[in-house]
Amino acid sequence: MSNILIINGHHKYPFAEGRLNGSLVQMAEELLKAKGHTIRVVEVDKGWDVEQELENHQWADVILLQTPVNWMGVSWIFKKYMDEVYTAGMGGQLCNGDGRNAEAPKENYGAGGTLTGKKYMLSLTFNAPEEAFNDANEYLFQGKSVDDLWFPMHMNFRFFGMESLPTFACYDVMKNADVENDFQRFAEHLHNHF
Repeated sequence: MSNILIINGHHKYPFAEGRLNGSLVQMAEELLKAKGHTIRVVEVDKGWDVEQELENHQWADVILLQTPVNWMGVSWIFKKYMDEVYTAGMGGQLCNGDGRNAEAPKENYGAGGTLTGKKYMLSLTFNAPEEAFNDANEYLFQGKSVDDLWFPMHMNFRFFGMESLPTFACYDVMKNADVENDFQRFAEHLHNHF
């Protein structure tokens, strides 16, 4: 069985306390433990130790990032986590710099990852409805998918040499939530990919 690091990237706001993301983290922890996986959970809103987080990333076979979508990306607290932890890991714990070398300084940018053979999964909660994606007639995303929107985060993990598991998303969670269906879909997603 695998070592799985679950990162809860939620930051508490007056309009979003984080109950859904917290419930999804708890659900993932329980279901994956029941399948025999070893789990560690980090809640970035409670703080972190950079060295411990580097060790967590090296320990994990899979990293599951559970996060709300804030202004088309991660919360500011998770971005701070990334700036501190991921920058500290550039000396070899997560990657060897940016992958280039003096002999070919313009080639292989981003190919220095040291977490090869490991996987990651994005699990996202959106205010946007599912219908806003993959439809060229929709105003904002113009036919783009969730993974198109989250391409920068995929590249962050790829920078470390990791491979993606399929992304999971809950949609319309603030105006038209369907939590029971989301929980059922999430359980099926975890069952199918872990």
